[in-house]
Amino acid sequence: MKYLYSFIVVVLFQMTFAQEQIVFYFDNNKFELNKVEAAKLQKWIAENSTSKILSITGSTDEVGTSGYNDTLSQKRVSHIFNQIKGKVNIRPDFKSISLGEKGATSTSKAENRKAIIHYLLEKDLDKENEVLGIKEEPEVVIPDDAPLAEKVKLAKVGTKITLKNINFYQNTFATMPESQGTLYDLLFVMQNNPELKIEIQGHICCIDKDYRNLSTDRAKQIKRFLVYNGIQEYRVKTKGFGVSQPIYPIPEATPEQAAANRRVEIEILSKK
Repeated sequence: MKYLYSFIVVVLFQMTFAQEQIVFYFDNNKFELNKVEAAKLQKWIAENSTSKILSITGSTDEVGTSGYNDTLSQKRVSHIFNQIKGKVNIRPDFKSISLGEKGATSTSKAENRKAIIHYLLEKDLDKENEVLGIKEEPEVVIPDDAPLAEKVKLAKVGTKITLKNINFYQNTFATMPESQGTLYDLLFVMQNNPELKIEIQGHICCIDKDYRNLSTDRAKQIKRFLVYNGIQEYRVKTKGFGVSQPIYPIPEATPEQAAANRRVEIEILSKK
């Protein structure tokens, strides 16, 4: 009895949080819906503006060449997609699947001339990854006081890391002597990780606009140091953000806030 209860719970869970699907049928050798099926599609669209489409699969009967049928089924998918585009939510990694005659699973030719929309109802969207079997990777916490090499090791593509103790002479892109330790730390990281590619991003503080493009020049100065010391130029991009991405509102309330806004970051573009 306990086993039966557990089985029922699992089945009910899968039924409650499952992909939905709806099938639309096409006339022989057609890739546009007839009036009846077109009305059925419009009704579905009106009732599913808050649903999310996962994929559309097209298929044909076995009449004709396989190449022709592949093209025909793709046209059927495209026709459905163009009807729903902008009217129903579509998953970013939406799949357009053309099975052609390989999708002919019925003995009835009419039932094989179809397109199937797979979708999730609004009530299931908070369980989207669970329904699709997608495991979310746990967020990696990078300690602020960790060495730069450790931060890069823990970082994922897209992670931004602030380079500590990088300072410039006022209103210039010349680095001050206390910056050398961090510069060589970055150099060693690049040397020890030959697949690592980064973008050096400059930020400034205290003014309303980067009139002299100083943030870009400072980022380029860090790149010059790396390239001068043997790092291939293609591995290092640069970008200046001026004052467009402050940590604290400008004008800053304290010198500490200004120092935090006036920073250099690296973004991980690719790594092994």
